[in-house]
Amino acid sequence: MITLPSRILAITVASLMLAGAAFAQTATPAAPAAPATKAEPAKTPPAKMAAPKEKAERTAASLECSKQADAKGLHGKERKKFRSECKKTAGKPN
Repeated sequence: MITLPSRILAITVASLMLAGAAFAQTATPAAPAAPATKAEPAKTPPAKMAAPKEKAERTAASLECSKQADAKGLHGKERKKFRSECKKTAGKPN
């Protein structure tokens, strides 16, 4: 004979599985179709919503400045300031 706690557990697990499947299959609500008027042009998505950009490769100067900061044991604001100054002077002869 199955005990009461076992029955409750079985019902709970079954309910969660069925509820998860029901929520996974629901469609997103359709946006209301409002016609664009002459006074108000059709809205375009902002630039922020565009496809995500990949991170740019770090330049040789940036990597070299990071290595120098590591060698000096700099952290936090001091490291940021050092790297900033180092990158500004990286392409210039001493």
